[in-house]
Amino acid sequence: MSDARYQLVHLQNGSTSIRSLEAAETFHPVIGPVAEAEALYVNQLQLRERLKHHSGKFVIWDVGLGAAANALTVLRATREIASRIRIVSFDCTPEPLEFALRHTDALGYFGGYEDHLKELLRARRVDFEDGPQVVNWEFRLGDFPTLLARALERRSPNRRDPNEHAESEFGAPPHAILFDAYSPARNPAMWTLPLFTNLFQLLDPQRPCALPTYSRSTIMRVTLLLAGFYVGVGHATGEKTETTIAANTLDLLGEPLDRRWLERARRSHRAEPMTEAVYRIEPLSPESWERLQAHPQFAPS
Repeated sequence: MSDARYQLVHLQNGSTSIRSLEAAETFHPVIGPVAEAEALYVNQLQLRERLKHHSGKFVIWDVGLGAAANALTVLRATREIASRIRIVSFDCTPEPLEFALRHTDALGYFGGYEDHLKELLRARRVDFEDGPQVVNWEFRLGDFPTLLARALERRSPNRRDPNEHAESEFGAPPHAILFDAYSPARNPAMWTLPLFTNLFQLLDPQRPCALPTYSRSTIMRVTLLLAGFYVGVGHATGEKTETTIAANTLDLLGEPLDRRWLERARRSHRAEPMTEAVYRIEPLSPESWERLQAHPQFAPS
């Protein structure tokens, strides 16, 4: 029973969130689920502005469905915009959402979406309309690193149009990624260089896509860079003075990391990416330093 694994917690700002007793981590600590999702994802990804000027289906990968706060905040924030949104949510367990649906009044962010989420849990997908917004939502249950590696292996070129980027078993590549995994110390498998390399390879180079995350660690930023992303300073959220945003194009970054950051990374004792699911802290290896210097983000202007 998931009630034995999770509990409600009341944050200092008056909002309510969920704590995983097994992982000993609180979802969206400090400012709460809605405020964090608005700052980290809705605002930083400029989702309202992008949707207003977007034609066709806008694809979002929700990595870490959890109790669905991130995806629901995105839908509520954009519900007045005529749009077609496809969400693919990933998680290794439905338990946080099952728990949350038993405590919707206390959590306060489910208004109007409860039945849709129950159907998502039951059928692993749900389609609905909310005013001018048309939503197709799919839930992929399983170990994300394994799902990602398998999708990359199975991907085949789009035979209808040889110039179109190949789709994976998750469908069309995303325009935005909500990345919200447990911390590297608790869940190192979700923060390795192979994982982000696979994720980058599933993107369409012709489809601008950005990925914000709450971490601002040097390890995280080096990992994203070596995986192929461009990386920048992200907006502040709660007690964090800055976060991190990565993208497959510099155009989506307001403040790209510069060569001064690169020199700090070189001196850091916490910079070498994890290549396997074992949490460790090490300075940059000579090989990683050489690859970082060759990244197009740091090419001389």
